[in-house]
Amino acid sequence: MANLWLKKNISQLVNEASDEDRGLKRTIGTWGLIALGIGAIIGAGLFTSTAEAIAFHTGPAVSISFLIAGIGCALAGLCYAEFASMIPIAGSAYTYAYATMGEFIAWIIGWDLVLEYGVASAKVATSWSEYLNKLLSNVFHVQIPYAFSHSPFQYSADGVRGIMNLPALFIILLLSLVLIRGIKGSSLVNGIIVIIKVGIVLLFIGFGWSYINPANYTPYIPSGAADPSGEYGWTGIFAGASVVFFAFIGFDAVSTAAQESKNPQRDMPKGILLSLLICVILYILFAHVLAGVANYREFRTVGQEASVTYVIDTYMKDYRWLSTLVTVAILAGFSSVILVMLMGQSRVFFSMSKDGLVPKVFSQLHPKFKTPWKSNLLFFVFVGLIAAFVPASVISNMTVIGTLFAFVLVCLGIIILRKSDPATPRPFRTPWVPIVPVLGIAVCTGLIYSLGPANWLRLIIWLIIGIFIYIGYGIRHSKLQKDAAGKSDRVRHANWDLNRR
Repeated sequence: MANLWLKKNISQLVNEASDEDRGLKRTIGTWGLIALGIGAIIGAGLFTSTAEAIAFHTGPAVSISFLIAGIGCALAGLCYAEFASMIPIAGSAYTYAYATMGEFIAWIIGWDLVLEYGVASAKVATSWSEYLNKLLSNVFHVQIPYAFSHSPFQYSADGVRGIMNLPALFIILLLSLVLIRGIKGSSLVNGIIVIIKVGIVLLFIGFGWSYINPANYTPYIPSGAADPSGEYGWTGIFAGASVVFFAFIGFDAVSTAAQESKNPQRDMPKGILLSLLICVILYILFAHVLAGVANYREFRTVGQEASVTYVIDTYMKDYRWLSTLVTVAILAGFSSVILVMLMGQSRVFFSMSKDGLVPKVFSQLHPKFKTPWKSNLLFFVFVGLIAAFVPASVISNMTVIGTLFAFVLVCLGIIILRKSDPATPRPFRTPWVPIVPVLGIAVCTGLIYSLGPANWLRLIIWLIIGIFIYIGYGIRHSKLQKDAAGKSDRVRHANWDLNRR
């Protein structure tokens, strides 16, 4: 009978990571990892969720919400950093769970990460398509026909039915081909995108700072009793933290590149923590300027992506050209998020395939580029079909709950591993264990609770589907299960021989 709680030995994992002849190429350095983190973190969420939080939850105090969400990510990030330095292998939270909590939990988290990486990529691609049309309309006064930029389930105001979302399919194909060429080329493309979008964020902060009206910060934390149109006060600030958490999703994708890092023991903690720190600082400054230039009540009617362009066009009239650049930044943000998410997805399934839990095709490397190219193509088909034929509103918004669930298990894994394997060398050690991981679990669990029963139910249904796949395929093809069964047979035969004697 199969043992669902079999664990992988850490020394075995490290040996697998050091086998460069059969593994991924180590081509990425510290700054490449930091750029990957920034590329995954800074997406359109900064431009959309900030105004939503300001308008209905936090008022001018949105920076506090960003700080709370950032602290939650930092607590999990410290745990990720210890694991990434100990176990420098592709797979991220899946691999860490395999080493600490056993195969069944590892499968659960690996399946859960499809929500964070694969399904999220499809959602981002459909939004990328919408912003591309906006840019084409504003700058070149042309648009991609509605039928070829929307799914068959969508209709325009004129009654035109969509056929397929070609721009969404195109960006997924383009970035999948970039990934097939290798992590070095992907890192270069991502680095260029990061420079563009960070530059535009800095321009908004720099130019907008002189337009701040101090009166807009009074009261800094609006009272819910005084303004019943929203959920304000400290309750609103914590609710706002759940809203702006969308803007942080993706930093853990850095850990999926551990097996392609030149010096993972040194560089992985730096890549994870520095990219997160840079983004937290940029987010707080951006939110502070946005809330200071316009009054928080104005964002109730100009929320989402319109908020930043509204602020520029209304209060920063000398810099109206910046509105177009904001759209460019959002497009660039979406592109780098898709790139890093698709990379993370293929790397997680690369590890799962090497362990026998999913078919071998997911771990077959390109003879020249040493990338899991067939996995990239398969996920292009999976993600591309969702993006091309399913509207974003129908794709259930489970990315956040999937991410938070992964964070909880990683924090729990650090506590378990400190007890079960205290002697293993740790190039980076999470400070103040178990306080830091316990706080990480508490913050992430609190954010999961705030997402509501509908999202809990969707996650449970998704995990049940995964369990059936594990029972039907994974458990029967698991290399660890086969090794354990082989050892059991050898022991049984040895005992039988002894009895015969």
